[in-house]
Amino acid sequence: MPKPSHILVIRLSAMGDVAMTIPVLQVFAKTYPEVKLTVVSKKHFKPFFNSMPTVEFLEADVYGKHKGFGLLKLANKAKSQGIDAVADLHNVIRSKIISNYLRIQGIKAATIDKGREEKRRLTASENKEFSQLKTTHQRYADVFEKLGFPIDLSKHTFPERQQLNKRLHNLIGQHTKKAIGIAPFAAHESKMYPIELMKQVISELHKTEKFKIFLFGGGKKEEELLNELASDFTQVTNVAGQLTFEEELALISNLDGMLSMDSGNGHLAAMYGIPVITLWGVTHPFAGFVPFNQPTVNQLTADREQFLLIPTSIYGNKFPEGYENAIKTISPKTVVEAIFKLF
Repeated sequence: MPKPSHILVIRLSAMGDVAMTIPVLQVFAKTYPEVKLTVVSKKHFKPFFNSMPTVEFLEADVYGKHKGFGLLKLANKAKSQGIDAVADLHNVIRSKIISNYLRIQGIKAATIDKGREEKRRLTASENKEFSQLKTTHQRYADVFEKLGFPIDLSKHTFPERQQLNKRLHNLIGQHTKKAIGIAPFAAHESKMYPIELMKQVISELHKTEKFKIFLFGGGKKEEELLNELASDFTQVTNVAGQLTFEEELALISNLDGMLSMDSGNGHLAAMYGIPVITLWGVTHPFAGFVPFNQPTVNQLTADREQFLLIPTSIYGNKFPEGYENAIKTISPKTVVEAIFKLF
């Protein structure tokens, strides 16, 4: 049976999860340039794939026209474009409906093994198995190997920095400082470094006069908090709500470093090979969600001697009482020292 020549890649979820596919797809495209990829994901994430000529994008409107049985319309559209294999990198009900529907029609499909059982043991409150699990990036790569396309993620090369448009040049201004991004928010409070501690980090960096700092976030409430945070410092700029997504990616690609929670912005920076310091609260690097190619020394974790049950969940949505404060055990001094070590 001939190898597939056009693979449908399904990743419908949150920004960070989709961003983690990018290094894997870049290696795939370089290793197998003759194979076409069509990525089905949310419209907002299309800019991720603009720099990959062998990758096409298929918009999934899962809360609109592709809701429920509309997923079959999406599958049929993919089939009409000539796909002959499916790489399901999501493994949830929506992606299973698409892949199983196409499988019934004779199209080969492979699905990610999320390691749910080993993650359950890692986050268990009793008989916890505290050990490093396979990275999500490697789990994505394994799906392509099931389809007959082994890929070596160590062969990855990062894309060049994107050109800045006039608006970004005006925003950044002329400076010779190190450009640092800081993204202090996450989907769950248990993964967020308290604003008062982050302000101490920013203050210490600002004192050195070596850094130009850009604050990232989304939504009205976050914009207001970041505006307030930036107002006390001359070399701190809040870019939340000021840029298009394409401009935000261009700015991130030109940073010298990123400080992020266990959340999407760290993965965006890692896509471009930007050094990322990640702060972990009730989640932990062992679950496999470390930003791509980032060393262990860049992963700052809460004190497990005080909070023995960490990680309490994979996504930070479950934790015992009091554990929402675990991330406070990472001192501002520790964070600042980690940033200094990047340079």
